[in-house]
Amino acid sequence: MEGDFIKVRDSLLPLSWLYGGAVGLRNFCFDVGLLKSHAFNVPVIGVGNITVGGTGKTPHVEYLVRLLQKSFRVAVLSRGYKRKSKGFLLADGQTTVQDIGDEPMQMKQKFPDISVAVDKKRVHGIRQLTDNDKQLDVILLDDAFQHRYVKPGVNILLVDYHRLIIYDKLLPAGRLREPLSGKNRADIVIVTKCPKELKPMEFRVITKAMSLYPYQHLYFTTIDYDQPYAVFGKREKLAIPSASPASLLSFPDHHVLLLTGIASPRQLKEDLSPLIPHLTPLTFADHHRFRAKDIERINDAFAQLPSPKFILTTEKDATRLASAEGLSEEVCQSLYAIPVRVAFMQQQQEEKFCEFIVGYVHKNSRNSILATQSE
Repeated sequence: MEGDFIKVRDSLLPLSWLYGGAVGLRNFCFDVGLLKSHAFNVPVIGVGNITVGGTGKTPHVEYLVRLLQKSFRVAVLSRGYKRKSKGFLLADGQTTVQDIGDEPMQMKQKFPDISVAVDKKRVHGIRQLTDNDKQLDVILLDDAFQHRYVKPGVNILLVDYHRLIIYDKLLPAGRLREPLSGKNRADIVIVTKCPKELKPMEFRVITKAMSLYPYQHLYFTTIDYDQPYAVFGKREKLAIPSASPASLLSFPDHHVLLLTGIASPRQLKEDLSPLIPHLTPLTFADHHRFRAKDIERINDAFAQLPSPKFILTTEKDATRLASAEGLSEEVCQSLYAIPVRVAFMQQQQEEKFCEFIVGYVHKNSRNSILATQSE
């Protein structure tokens, strides 16, 4: 099987070369100024990747929100993938997942006091945000590393530990959306979804293999989980004693349906499988729009599980399931979302990262600049 996969991959290399040439030409046009990148007088932090599939963008943007919202006015701008609306849209209390997409909806529900907006044209979106709120201190761009029409003040590139870009190939033979040299635009590179038992030697090997420039900062993060809460209801917590995934061992006799529609459910499955003896995955494509046949499949899969039982899903999936029609009463009463958080592998690294980000925003916020000019 592996030999067949390698043959198929190698047969696609000529297409990868053509694709790489086209992407390389586009990047060259930006590099020499034939295509224009726009800078702004408000701090802009871009978070993204150069691969197809999930690298943990949303949890890392949420980390930045938690870091900054206590001291600064924060806005998040996303494309709003698979939304039904067009143009710029600023979320409010009446906004639906169909209006802005699942990830922005998740962000607005978790952080109601920040501005969350969607716009395919990020330059236009940033201008709208800054025009609407003159006191805005920082804009976080979700999934915008390759959107080169914007020039962020800080560019953060995320790399999945399980699919390191240094060993990957360009589409369609691999998962890279642009040549590996694209990583050189990053100010910060974060290797995400690392195993918690990662050894010091592995840190050193990956650090050397990434071959970053001296101006670039490299960090390593892993995944932590908060207490699951009821998707239907007043965010009631699942009755477990702590926020650790190990606390799910409190249900050794429960059968759990793990319902996911995300790009890379591998980490979640690997983390939960040793902790939940009876875990049954039900997997859909990333950003999957649940239709009648899908709802029927979910209802049937859960009905067939022995009791006691419940369903775990991601927060991103929960935003779509909450508005889905046809879920059985049993499913609605048993559906819980498990929040995901990122955690830095080393405390010293986290302190350095936070200091860098907060320092950049404080130094470059419009209020700081105006104060400096008035002195």
